[in-house]
Amino acid sequence: MMVRDLGQVDLLPTLEAMQTFTEQRHSDSPDELWLCEHPPVFTQGLAGKASHVLDARNIPVVQTNRGGQVTYHGPGQLVAYPLLDLKRAGYFVKEYVYRLEDALLRTLATFGVIGHRVAGAPGIYVRLYDPHSHALLPQRPQCQNRQPSDSASSGQIGPTPYPGPIHAPQTPNLTGLGKIAALGIKVSRNCTYHGVALNVSMDLSPFSNINPCGYVGLQTVDFSTMGITAELEQVKQVLSQKLVSHLLP
Repeated sequence: MMVRDLGQVDLLPTLEAMQTFTEQRHSDSPDELWLCEHPPVFTQGLAGKASHVLDARNIPVVQTNRGGQVTYHGPGQLVAYPLLDLKRAGYFVKEYVYRLEDALLRTLATFGVIGHRVAGAPGIYVRLYDPHSHALLPQRPQCQNRQPSDSASSGQIGPTPYPGPIHAPQTPNLTGLGKIAALGIKVSRNCTYHGVALNVSMDLSPFSNINPCGYVGLQTVDFSTMGITAELEQVKQVLSQKLVSHLLP
């Protein structure tokens, strides 16, 4: 996978470039991982409701073709766009999402923060009052055969094996949690674009002008909120390594 560091780039030209790359790629095209920051912007997913944007003020709202509801991008947030051929990788969309989340969990653990999955709510969350706790969440994803770890506390070095189909409730329980990483993807012709956003050290106030990811009152946090001092470049290096290794066929 070729890794490209784009620096700070406007959202729309980047999305257009991803679409063009995906439309023009062929079976031998190498996969790529684009890393960047965006100037302040709200983005709506395909299912996005206008009512979830409470007060955009002077921040543009951009309609996109990714999944999910509204979120915010801004300086101090690390955005990663994997451009991956899933057919060649040999796994399906649900496992792709699981691998993305696992890479985020392992990245957070590297910096001493324990992240968690929540059933029915894609992305990664932390306990607001105990971000270093390894205790499993009661609202973690669960499946009939076994219970996958919702955090990166299992001690494994490599990716956590995909557990298979997971039961997800219609209404996720986000009590006591803050969202530190968002996920929204698009798959076209078995190839992915869009990706993940990890909050490192940013102005979080614009999140109060929306219902983040469509959840009323959901608190959004970053590394700084969790008491972790980390440069964006440090986090970028770790996350890119985790994504490259976790997305291997």
